[in-house]
Amino acid sequence: MNIAGIVCEYNPFHSGHLYQLTETRRALGEDTLTVCVMSGDFVQRGEAAVFSKFARAEAACCTGADLVFELPLPWCLSSAEGFAGGAVSLLAAVGCTHLSFGSESGDVETLQTLAREILAPDTQRDITAQLQRSPELSYAMARELVLTEKLGECGTLLSQPNNILAVEYLKAIYKNDYPITPITVKRIGSGHDKAGGQGPKSASELRQLMETGADISAHIPETALSVYRRERAAGRGRDKAVLETALLSRLRMLDRAVFESLPDGSDGAGARLWKAVREESTLEDIAQAARTKRYPHARMRRMLLCAALGVSAEYTKMLPPYARVLAADAAGCAYLREIDGKSAVPVLTKPAAVRRLDGGAAKVFALGASAHDVYTLQNVTNSDKKCGQDWRNGPVIV
Repeated sequence: MNIAGIVCEYNPFHSGHLYQLTETRRALGEDTLTVCVMSGDFVQRGEAAVFSKFARAEAACCTGADLVFELPLPWCLSSAEGFAGGAVSLLAAVGCTHLSFGSESGDVETLQTLAREILAPDTQRDITAQLQRSPELSYAMARELVLTEKLGECGTLLSQPNNILAVEYLKAIYKNDYPITPITVKRIGSGHDKAGGQGPKSASELRQLMETGADISAHIPETALSVYRRERAAGRGRDKAVLETALLSRLRMLDRAVFESLPDGSDGAGARLWKAVREESTLEDIAQAARTKRYPHARMRRMLLCAALGVSAEYTKMLPPYARVLAADAAGCAYLREIDGKSAVPVLTKPAAVRRLDGGAAKVFALGASAHDVYTLQNVTNSDKKCGQDWRNGPVIV
């Protein structure tokens, strides 16, 4: 049986995600087990998810995924390379035979060429030289310039966000010699962070529609929609202003050294962000004030959350030390029994099991649990705001 790993955020799960699951099984066989590694309550674009990690994992398993693991917080709030590296390491650890990812290209061989070229020592030297000649450029911009010069039109694929992540997934496979076969599903519908177009709308477009109160039910599978309706009816994730105030209050209490010790904070970005915190009054205004061509907007947003939630640069030296189950269906539960004691990292089906792990793993879990406590402050009812829920909540079985 093929075991297809998928790296996701499902923020929210929509018809395009269902299309990827369907196409993955079409390519690998209908009996393919789909194993997802999903961002938790805070996501890689540097903001809170629209629904909690438990609700999003449940929606995914109600709509075609078999098993959803949580990507721990430090890797959720990492660069594309760190995000991909952490997620792929977990998929490899739990025995995935394949990695399925979306891309604008739809051409896995071309993406593999890009990944291998980026890893080549001479390419790394060329990127370093480009940054020295043009220090105002971000690493991503410098890399795209170098790869376009080396490979022509192939290099321009690095201007598209899903292609960028695809290349990072492939790099993680090659750097670590993971026995995983990659396949890609060509992205259809609206582009990432873009509106309009035929076919499925992007998650970012759906989030924008949700902000206006628009009906998005036509773009969400009914099984996922029922979970989201239940969450909204219960008042969960509704009071975003409270969450922003909580994050801002934390940021205003931190000194400059904390910002400089953040992931990506040591090259002047941390100091710039610290200054912006003292001059602006909203998270978005802070990120906009701190951004430059060298320090992109998304990087500033991620760094703000890292500062507020306690994610320091020490975590960039690690890989996720456990695989925590958020949701599973019957096939997923059967697979968990199959890999019990065999996976390369401990598999947590009960939060209390983390207490038996070493100090580093327990620290990572506690960091995510604290972040969940902050995330739940936006819930309306007092019972849903209580501390310590991450230590009590087990997986959702569908």
